[in-house]
Amino acid sequence: MKSRILERFKFEAAHAVIINGEPEETHGHTFRLEVAVEGEVKDGYVMDFLELRKIVEEITERLDHRNLNNLFKNPTTENIALWIAGEIEKRLPRNVKLHRIALWEGEENGVEFEF
Repeated sequence: MKSRILERFKFEAAHAVIINGEPEETHGHTFRLEVAVEGEVKDGYVMDFLELRKIVEEITERLDHRNLNNLFKNPTTENIALWIAGEIEKRLPRNVKLHRIALWEGEENGVEFEF
């Protein structure tokens, strides 16, 4: 039986998204991240929550309290979420796959990807 486990994270960062070729004013957000991974239930679990948390926190530490324009050509929420997803996929155990990622830019704006 396949099952999913979910974890939530947050980090603070600043960015200035480039819209129609022009950067907006640099501003900050509290980004909230939701990650769902999927796999077979073995020995009562898909993967240890703490293992997933360690994987994702190693990634978000690279973003926390940073100017995202120094890390991304255009730090849109979509581009950031896709980069995080790619980094997570590289680190997951082979029998676990990334199912969904949602990244919220503040309280009201977010993006979601399903794989």
